Parts: sequence; C-alpha cells; structure tokens
Amino acid sequence: MKHLLTIICICLPLFITAQISQQYKIYDVKNQKVISVNELTRDLEKTDVLFFGEEHNDSVGHILEFEILKQIHIAYPKTALSMEMFHTDVQPIINEYLGGYISEKNFIKESRAWNNYKDYRPLMEYAKVNEIDVIGANGAARYSNMVSKSGLDVLNTLPKESRSYLPPLPIDTATGSYYNKFTKELGGHNMGNMKIYQTQNFWDATMAWSIARYIKKHKGTKVLHLNGRFHSDERLGTLAKLKSTSKKLIISNLSCFPSADYNNPEWGKHKHLGDYIIITDPGIKKSF
Repeated sequence: MKHLLTIICICLPLFITAQISQQYKIYDVKNQKVISVNELTRDLEKTDVLFFGEEHNDSVGHILEFEILKQIHIAYPKTALSMEMFHTDVQPIINEYLGGYISEKNFIKESRAWNNYKDYRPLMEYAKVNEIDVIGANGAARYSNMVSKSGLDVLNTLPKESRSYLPPLPIDTATGSYYNKFTKELGGHNMGNMKIYQTQNFWDATMAWSIARYIKKHKGTKVLHLNGRFHSDERLGTLAKLKSTSKKLIISNLSCFPSADYNNPEWGKHKHLGDYIIITDPGIKKSF
C-alpha cells in the first residue's frame, strides 16, 4: 500500500500537467519566442543552476516546478533540487526522509515544512523515489529574526556550531537596484526597513552559499533552485550573490507568475525579469 501511494502521488501531477497545458505560456527572452517545457529543458544543456522564481500561491507554477524537475532529471541525470522552503539546519532531517529512515509525518513536523507543503510534496516524493538530493538552502527563522531586530552584525555573536549553518561572515548588504526595488515594495526608506532588508540579504546569502557549497562537492550536477521570485528576478538577490561568489557557474533564471495579460501577453513588459518568463492563467484558483 505504501508503494502504491507513492506511485499515485508521483503520477497524479503528470495527469494534472497535461490538463494545465493551456494555462501557462513560456517565453524565451533571448530568442523572443514562446517555447515548451521540453524546449526549455534542451536549452539548459550548458546551464549549471536554474533559478525558478515563483509566486508561492501559484497553483499552476507549482505543477510546472514538478514537471521541470522531472524533465531536467530525465535529460540530465545528475540533478539536485535546492529549496528556499527548507533551512540549512534541517538538512539531516531532509536526508533522513529521502533515505527512508523517518516517516513523512515526522519529516513535516521536524523539518518545519511550510503550511503549503502539499504544493512541494510531489517534488520531494519524486526526489525520494529517484534518489535526487534536496538542498535545504535558506537561513533558519531564528537567525533571520535576530537580524531583523539587531542587524547582520549580530550573527558574529553566535556560537561556533550555530555559525556552521550560516554563510561566511560578514554578509554584505546589497546596494543599488535591489535596495531600491525592495524599499519601493515596502513603501519607503527608514531604519526599520533597513533591518528587514538586511534580513532579505541574509536569506539571499544563505541560499547562494548553500547552492555553491553543494556544487563544489558535486561537480557536474545541475541544480534547480526554487525561491520566491523577488529573490532572483532581474538577476538580483540570491542569483547576484551566487554569481559574485561563483563566477564560473552558468546561471539561468526563470520568473513565473499569474498575469492579467495572459490571453495576449506583452512579453516586452516582462522580459527584464529573467531569461525565461512563464505567465500563468490568473483565473486559476490559488493554492492558498
């Protein structure tokens, strides 16, 4: 029965993917054309890391994440999945679940899985069945809370064992376009927002470090990294930090979101966001 349930949870998204084929469009910015998932996969031959920037409640986007992981793995068997949705300190728990040592119930509880874990479950189960590594890439909430209250320098005060879950310190605070974009989202510049922005930089630095560290140990592996699209749109945030520390990596980014112009896309309006743009039907019910 356990194996049957696993097969069902893997196969069900395949049927759903077929059903949503008319509910998304993928645009290749460089070649200025709409492409399929298969064409996207073939285009990634020289890519080391693909950033998938998502809207966390986009139902169609989550199904596409699964389909893209599956297609990348089929085309390039040395594939790993990196996720903003899990933290560096729960990596042993992720590995224990993937290895079949602990139950899903304990995994969800002890890994502090997001409330919408159901949206990411097909990815995790596919990884488990196909022995794909999953990287818990993000910084733990207890550390980001410290930064939000006291700034990035407070991380230097942590015990040595705690710092093992953190990227190299000090963490630089990005300036320029990313900062301007962030403060615009929050509605202005003030000291409170600056500490929140430092938290954003902490997340970015931790995810970039997690990816780089994994690739250093597993050369030749393609990494599909999932994060909220603010972290990678316009090649800023996490992507920029990864590129600054791992200059030889070939990185592509994809921005996925529902759009009001879905029926007649204005691709020129979106093309600055990434190498590939996926717009999904805004009429589809959100996952939460």
